[in-house]
Amino acid sequence: MIDVELLLWVGAGLAVVLFLILVLRIPAFISLLVASLVVGLGAGLTSEEMISTIQRGMGGTLGYVAVVVGLGAIFGGILEACGGAETIARHLLSLFGEKRAGFALSLTGFIIAIPVFFDVAFIILIPLIYSLQRKTGRSLLTYAIPLLAGLAITHAFIPPTPGPVAVADIIDAPLGLVILCGFIVGLPTLILCGPMFGRWIGERIHIIAPPEVPKQDTRQTTSPLAKLLLIIAVPILLILAAALFNETKLFSSLEDHALGKCVVLFGHPFVALIIANLLAWYFLGRIEGLSSKRLLEISNNSLEPAGIIILLTGAGGVLKQVLVDTKAGEMLAKAFLEMGFSIFLFAWCAAVAMRLLQGSATVAMITAASLSAAILPASMEAWHRALLVIVIASGASIFSHVNDSGFWLVGKYLGLDLKQTVKSWSMMTLGIAVFGLLFSGLLLVLI
Repeated sequence: MIDVELLLWVGAGLAVVLFLILVLRIPAFISLLVASLVVGLGAGLTSEEMISTIQRGMGGTLGYVAVVVGLGAIFGGILEACGGAETIARHLLSLFGEKRAGFALSLTGFIIAIPVFFDVAFIILIPLIYSLQRKTGRSLLTYAIPLLAGLAITHAFIPPTPGPVAVADIIDAPLGLVILCGFIVGLPTLILCGPMFGRWIGERIHIIAPPEVPKQDTRQTTSPLAKLLLIIAVPILLILAAALFNETKLFSSLEDHALGKCVVLFGHPFVALIIANLLAWYFLGRIEGLSSKRLLEISNNSLEPAGIIILLTGAGGVLKQVLVDTKAGEMLAKAFLEMGFSIFLFAWCAAVAMRLLQGSATVAMITAASLSAAILPASMEAWHRALLVIVIASGASIFSHVNDSGFWLVGKYLGLDLKQTVKSWSMMTLGIAVFGLLFSGLLLVLI
């Protein structure tokens, strides 16, 4: 039996989030907490129960997410400061050649966005895009769209970027399996939305790069490409190894062996990212001439944007806990089961609605994850939970438009008007959402 009043309070909470963010411009962190109070108190929790719910929801989430996102941010900050992003891009362009530059740029974005935030990576690499356009005379979009697709897909799909880390924690999905699903779904999505769409839209909208300006002094790392890629790959491979060890039971005979314990320890995201930071600190920092003082400054600065995401994720954890404690999630789960509604489609639609209405992909992901976590069956397999993270990330990527800061960032740096930005950037993000859902569905059938 559906409790209509409880359902109305859940709807009121979501309405409060949108009203506070869109109309009053209240930060999303505060908006989610206020919405949690509305749902919890309206559904009958006492004041003492509400405070306990906030503490458990916030603490349970931040205990994991804060460490992973913080370590990931520092790792990315060091890579950015040593010039690793530009080095990887130039090596891949040289390897693929000018004719296949779109594939090289897609792969560049896909790799760089693992440790570096989307907007930072784009701003770092945009001069390279300008240079390619001036050299070839082709549309700027031919090169920019593949790069943007790689950055956007990895930023949404593959930990340790903050979005999928937060969603994985909220719905209790193993991070290693999320990484694996992110690669499997992300790569075919990247090919379609990156070089293929970039070539198509570049033939229809011709954009030229802005006039060249004198080059500023920028650090170029002397590190070989192999070393840069290996350092980025270390945490990914360690986490993947532990995930496969834990989930597939292929090495169950080693479970109590010292080797098995080492795999589990070093493959935990905390330890894997600590190792990656130490490697980056020495091989990309000290060896490249960065002083300890400068590295400390880089680390401190990189934590500033991470702090906002960490708090926002904690607020999402509170909303999830409220839905659990008020039994609203259980009620919604029964209702969806009775209607034969797939949890994957529900999660995707929830992320789509939140993204289109308020603009922030992170807020959309966390809100959709909170709603989904409350209705997940306890018996849901780890692989399915990991794939659900990718489904939510796909939905939250959909059709970036005027209420998204990324829309204006892309338009500004590429010299696009409003209509051109919609036809290129917005349509590319629509493709990521649709193909991400499609390939996730195919993978769901296979597993």
